[in-house]
Amino acid sequence: MSGGPAGTFRSLSVRNFRLFAAGQVVSVAGTWMMVVAQDWLVLERTDDSASALGTVTALQFTPMLLLTLYGGRLADRYDKRTLLTVCNLVSAVAALLLALLVLVDAATVAHICVFALCLGTVSAVEVPTRMSFVSELVGADLLPNASALSAAYFNVARVVGPVVAGLLIAAFGTGPVMALNALSYLATVAALRLMRPAELHRAPREDTRVRVVDGLGHVRSRPDLVLAMALVAAVGMFGMNFQLTLPLLARTVFHTDALAFGLLTTAFAAGSLLAAFASTARRGRPSGRTVALAALAFGVLETAAGWAPGYRAALVLLTATGFALIYFAQAANHRIQLGSDPRYRGRVLALYALILQGSTPLGALLVGWLSAQFGARSGLYVGGIVSTTAAVAALFADRSGGRLATPDGPPGGPGTEVGRRVR
Repeated sequence: MSGGPAGTFRSLSVRNFRLFAAGQVVSVAGTWMMVVAQDWLVLERTDDSASALGTVTALQFTPMLLLTLYGGRLADRYDKRTLLTVCNLVSAVAALLLALLVLVDAATVAHICVFALCLGTVSAVEVPTRMSFVSELVGADLLPNASALSAAYFNVARVVGPVVAGLLIAAFGTGPVMALNALSYLATVAALRLMRPAELHRAPREDTRVRVVDGLGHVRSRPDLVLAMALVAAVGMFGMNFQLTLPLLARTVFHTDALAFGLLTTAFAAGSLLAAFASTARRGRPSGRTVALAALAFGVLETAAGWAPGYRAALVLLTATGFALIYFAQAANHRIQLGSDPRYRGRVLALYALILQGSTPLGALLVGWLSAQFGARSGLYVGGIVSTTAAVAALFADRSGGRLATPDGPPGGPGTEVGRRVR
């Protein structure tokens, strides 16, 4: 395939993936509208409390910490299309209930906390199922491209969602935004039900009972996966708390309104979108050094974003930070996913999601406390410095012939079949 537009979008030649991508664009846009509305509502109800926002963020991600491995087990055991349908319907009902409470002016911070906890519980199943479902939609050869396009449409929605949310919040308040989010889940449900099951690339199911511990054992036996996961853990816990730091930066440092806050989020997402499209050119498994260098760039840029002297400088630096973050996340995802056995892929990706997103509650509480004590910039400083330090350690391991340089896959396994190293 060529590297031009046709090559960039080659996964969209698969009908099932086209349906999935279309539904996800609508649904994820609604989700990001909800994120902006939820965060803005919390800050309004708590007089700009960083601790309250950190608590809501932690509650949303705590189920990822506790339940994601079980969600990966479900993904490997049951039909992924059915699981995703159920997850999106449950999320729609929960979002609609919160929207109704906000519309009648009965919503409290406690209600928002319950909704965040419910959404996080559903996500613990939905995230590993969705990530591993992509390989069933397109097969191994198109997986890197489809994964990158998934990040691309995610970030298209992330660009559009906050801007639309900012405009709607300024005009109508947070309630209508939350109601639109509830409706957006139905787009994914419709896409899933319109798919042709016979065209899915399903891996053979295990004859024995599917156990979480077997997936963990597979990762433990692969030092290259272990160290890639460790780097993801450091960046995920300390560097990826933008849901907390950006609204605080907007309100307490630059003293902006909801629309300007939405633009900050959009700038970050725009950079992420560019990185996702850049990643579509990847045709094999990236090296450990590529993953570590991407993490290093992210750490340096996040630290610089914390220093931004003004709103315009923050827009530029956040765009670059978003690019580096998604380029790193995609490189890590491809290295882990293309190096794992398809029989364990749901559980391996559950561990990846657990580390990447489930560590956020711990980081959110720490960053929330730091921001309350030392200002919003401190959260970006800490995230950037820790990410940079972890990346340097990973590069040192790679340079020293450490375990990041372990061959791309187990002998005879999927890693050797599609595991060409790329920079």
